[in-house]
Amino acid sequence: MPVDSRSTNTDSAIGYPAINYDAGAKPKPPSTTTTMTSLDSIPQEVLEHIAFYTATNDFLGPPSDLVPLITSSRRIYARLSTSANPYLYNRIFNHKFDLKPALRRLGEHVLSPAIITAELIQRSIHLKRLRARADVYQSGEEGSQDMLNQLLLRSYIWLLENEGKNERQLREFGKLDFWLHEYWFKFNGASGAMQLMHDNKWPIGNRSTTLAMWLYWLLVRADGHKPDDSALDLLGAFALAAHKYNITLSSWTEFLPTSSSHPSNAIAHFGQDMEITVLPVAIPAILSFLTLVNQPSSPSPLLHPLLDRNAVTRVKPSAEWDSEWARCQLLAQTEHDALLSEAFKPGSAEGVWEGQFTYTEFTAYAALLGGAPPHVLQKSVVARHHQTWKLREHHLEVSDISSSDSGVDLGMDSNVVPLPAGDPLRSFFPNGTHIKEDRDGITIHTPHRSGSIRYQRVPHLTPHSSKRKEIKKVADVIIMGEGHSSWGQFNLVGRVRPCDGLISLTKEYVDGDRGRWLYRGYLVGNAHGNLVGRWRDTLSPPDVPGYEGCFAMNRRR
Repeated sequence: MPVDSRSTNTDSAIGYPAINYDAGAKPKPPSTTTTMTSLDSIPQEVLEHIAFYTATNDFLGPPSDLVPLITSSRRIYARLSTSANPYLYNRIFNHKFDLKPALRRLGEHVLSPAIITAELIQRSIHLKRLRARADVYQSGEEGSQDMLNQLLLRSYIWLLENEGKNERQLREFGKLDFWLHEYWFKFNGASGAMQLMHDNKWPIGNRSTTLAMWLYWLLVRADGHKPDDSALDLLGAFALAAHKYNITLSSWTEFLPTSSSHPSNAIAHFGQDMEITVLPVAIPAILSFLTLVNQPSSPSPLLHPLLDRNAVTRVKPSAEWDSEWARCQLLAQTEHDALLSEAFKPGSAEGVWEGQFTYTEFTAYAALLGGAPPHVLQKSVVARHHQTWKLREHHLEVSDISSSDSGVDLGMDSNVVPLPAGDPLRSFFPNGTHIKEDRDGITIHTPHRSGSIRYQRVPHLTPHSSKRKEIKKVADVIIMGEGHSSWGQFNLVGRVRPCDGLISLTKEYVDGDRGRWLYRGYLVGNAHGNLVGRWRDTLSPPDVPGYEGCFAMNRRR
């Protein structure tokens, strides 16, 4: 487990100094013998209760108030140290951090009291580094980039496991809001973004900046104030420059990527060695940009810490990020199955969505494709239009699925084999595909296949739907829908890429004079998630940059 080299003793990481009472030189006993005798005579259960109250009297930060108690005598140390009493520190961890999400995702059998105690030590080191503004400014020190990646990745994982406590520790004790503000928007911030933008160069989208942008979006507040122009320019560069910053790791033109190798982040989380890969920087940048661009003008900083430390942090349940957690692990794998993965929860795109799409004036965007620097984008007009979607999911469900190297072997009638991959500019539907939708689902005919394929309407999320006797898996998802914007009414049809949950939708206006557009993006979050990504024209070949803009949609409440 990575540990700060400046904190080599486990107990000192939590807050009290390294002590070895069995070593040759014994520490001097407390000056008051009566105090020592009275403490030593306290029953273990009572002593642990006192220790727990002392450690948790201040919710924020490491349990440093234990220092006087732990160091009061050799016998007290032997009864309350991290190595001697992991059950105590298990309770302290559960008071200060959110533990249920990790128990659900990793399994209770994995998270022993000793493992949780070690995680508490690691988190204490982490919070101290954040609070001290470690790694926030540019540094040429050897190994600084690795430490920065670990700092960002741990914060990201905590927020995916957040049910209130984790966020408070990061915001209020770690001051992560201010850390991110300095990282991104100070001229000498470790991202280097402001310096590059000042020099009329594109900011870098590497592993560290990607993680930092995810943190930025997970903490940003929609009811805050509009940031200054330089901050919006930076967010807009990542969000709008589609030719520079992809929204996918595997090429968006492949429906079933055969293999992939993406830069991953290794981390020890609750003692488990993991490889984590997050979606590219453009996805959280689009969310942040469209969230903040409509806020009222104010000279205040973009992010603000909680003013009242006793205020209850209002957060979504951690299950909101289960698909994101699964996607992070799936993206780190080199091979993907052809069946729908846990990166997309069936039924999660169903419903009515509202949001915005943007477009840049065509001459400016053409200049960008020709190699123009960022200031061309900054000076151009970026228009935003409201739109509404009504989406319906249709599933191909099978009850017996196995995968092989050659593809998917369903072991059933050929009619349940998923629709093959087709033209990426038509949302992966084969040319000549005809779809007929009815109340219960869709019937699909393709020119190179005899017969039809039947997809069923997504079961409604009602109590009786969970009582189906036969457990089925979803092999393929097709989305149908319609919507409207200031440009007119349109129809939507698309598919979900199995390996990472990429949603590809073809948008075609009813009046026929607005052309056909391709929307590609991800559902980030589940019940309270956002549909976010980019649209592009369908006239440019898929292997070259086209005319693109970004979009983000929220579920109508």
